[in-house]
Amino acid sequence: MSIWFTEPDLAALDESLQNTICERVDIHFEAYDEDSLTASMAVDERTHQPFGLLHGGASVVLAETVGSIASLLCIDRSQYTCVGLEVNANHLRAVRRGRVTAVAKPVHLGRSTHVWDIRLSDEAGRATCISRLTVAVIPKDRISS
Repeated sequence: MSIWFTEPDLAALDESLQNTICERVDIHFEAYDEDSLTASMAVDERTHQPFGLLHGGASVVLAETVGSIASLLCIDRSQYTCVGLEVNANHLRAVRRGRVTAVAKPVHLGRSTHVWDIRLSDEAGRATCISRLTVAVIPKDRISS
């Protein structure tokens, strides 16, 4: 059984990243199935730290992007929106170039919170980062302007 309230449209998701940090670090949505969403990001001078390795913060940008968008696709956006509450990351392996891929899978899809497990890997399929993202699901009528 699929988790999606709105079936992912990968081209539309990529388009939604225009003029954001995600566009600048070359994040693209790659795939989805009934319970996961996948995106990838460039590893190059845009995402390096000073020693030429993938910056941990860039890994977190990818993880939070794929998890947050996945949450949005699991809710009725006419009534609710999502905001991040907490993100953490364990960096497991250095990456110098290429692309890293993130796969977000739900741990919990509740009425008021979602928790995502997000696994990043390099082009050889080796784990580079494990992240957890907690998202609040908020009724739109409770958002102040």
